[in-house]
Amino acid sequence: MVDPVSRRLIKELKDYQKEPNPDLAELSPVSDDNILIWKAVLRGEVDTPYEGGNWILRIEIPKTYPIHPPKIKFLTKICHPNISFKTGEICLDILKTAWSPAWTLQSACMAIRLLLSNPEPTSPLNCDAANLLRCGDFMGYESLVRMYTQLFAINQSSEYEGTS
Repeated sequence: MVDPVSRRLIKELKDYQKEPNPDLAELSPVSDDNILIWKAVLRGEVDTPYEGGNWILRIEIPKTYPIHPPKIKFLTKICHPNISFKTGEICLDILKTAWSPAWTLQSACMAIRLLLSNPEPTSPLNCDAANLLRCGDFMGYESLVRMYTQLFAINQSSEYEGTS
């Protein structure tokens, strides 16, 4: 018998496969052996400094999902006020206190993608990026983001290190 968490995850995978999201290049378990570790690949939004980039996310799903949120982090380096450049940790309320079982892995990834173009510099994990926005240096911020997008997210290998 399949446990409720696995049943839910299998349904989410089938839903994604039936109607793939063009903004999400990939969403799937990293192996057939463990349905609780997934990989997602976010595409950068057009007309933003993230345009053309692809970012790999690691998704760790707790055994209490969907009651509790998944742990999602960036494996691809990214410059953003609410994402740690070193660890890939994401500061987003739906991944912490505002999580609801109505959210899915796909909708959580889309919320992260929306965060990219709507940074919140008052709760930074990357103070350098946040300070540029707080000082009103939008051109400097966008130049920095574009540089890191070019360096780490465009034409990079999409190999996934499941242990990262």
